[in-house]
Amino acid sequence: MDKGKSKGALEAEISKSLTHWEKNFLGRGSIAVKSDILRDLIIVTLKGILTPAEHSLCDNKDGLLSIKRYRNSLVESGVDQLKEMILTITGMEVSSFYTDISTNSGERMMIFKLTEDLQSKLS
Repeated sequence: MDKGKSKGALEAEISKSLTHWEKNFLGRGSIAVKSDILRDLIIVTLKGILTPAEHSLCDNKDGLLSIKRYRNSLVESGVDQLKEMILTITGMEVSSFYTDISTNSGERMMIFKLTEDLQSKLS
């Protein structure tokens, strides 16, 4: 991590890198990405994840669950790349990763738990 970078600059770099990863790994990106550093967490909100066809599948419980399973499996299959991306940007290891998607809003949340408190190092 570049010592001179601000919290906002790191958050913007994470968002930009995640958008790039989505387009290369998943084949399409979200409409908007917002990253927030909070203590030892990096919380990422991705908007506009679902396609119109996926939204229509979410009208019933079976479709909704299959979209959640499929989309989460895709992201989980690239988790090593995501962890490496966070390490490269922040200089800190990711100890755990959590993700889920809302089929109502079409938003995905990603939470990276770091091995250290990144926010305190930036203050």
